[in-house]
Amino acid sequence: MAVSGQRRRPVVALYERIADAVHDGTYPPGSTLPSEPKLAAELGVSRPALREALLLLQEDGLLTVRRGVGRTVNDRPPRRGFEHIQPLEELIGAGGPLRVRALLRTVEEPTDFTTQHLLAPARAELRFWESVLTGEGTAAALSHEWAAADEVLDRVHPEFARALRATEPDAPARGGGPGPAASMLAVLVGASRETALSAHSGITATLLGRRRGDQLGRPADTPAVLVTQVVRVGETPVLAAKHMLPTGTPALPVLQSH
Repeated sequence: MAVSGQRRRPVVALYERIADAVHDGTYPPGSTLPSEPKLAAELGVSRPALREALLLLQEDGLLTVRRGVGRTVNDRPPRRGFEHIQPLEELIGAGGPLRVRALLRTVEEPTDFTTQHLLAPARAELRFWESVLTGEGTAAALSHEWAAADEVLDRVHPEFARALRATEPDAPARGGGPGPAASMLAVLVGASRETALSAHSGITATLLGRRRGDQLGRPADTPAVLVTQVVRVGETPVLAAKHMLPTGTPALPVLQSH
């Protein structure tokens, strides 16, 4: 999954400058970057700041360090923007995406969580999806996902609004794209080919508790990781989620998207 901040630190701005140079061909795929002293001088930055930005670029797959050669641009640098944001079923699927089993698809009024993260007014109607992610017959995660109110989505991301409506039981059959057995985030990503997304996630340790333990087939006192996620279009939140990952879930890679 992807993690980003609303305010960009200087190292993130530097990351962007170098990434822009990669994507516009200044440093084409397969090329070797100038040495740290030379690149720092060209960019007018300190070497410690440059080194941190280069490390982030390496972690995000744009650069590779080769002994005796230096830092080279990968032949196929990852595309930028929302492509770094992946549905949970793809992020933690070992050898293939996990299956999404829908437990609940409904509309509900805002909770404290959605009021805070979606800025939803009282008595707004928000789509809520509860799903279990399974792999090889074992429940790997429980997801709760909320979409912003329709009037917000119609204004800032009408493609996502239409895609959500198309998943409703009475919607006409359609070809392509994720069907009902998909996460809300998968629907969002699929509808965002022309729309840049950003996301912010938080990770905390907790216990499953009785209800979530029952849903995942685990004891209530099973240790778990709770991931909260908010996805935005510009400054407007369009999706908020809670993902509960119990002990034994495949490793969750955390990516930084800038």
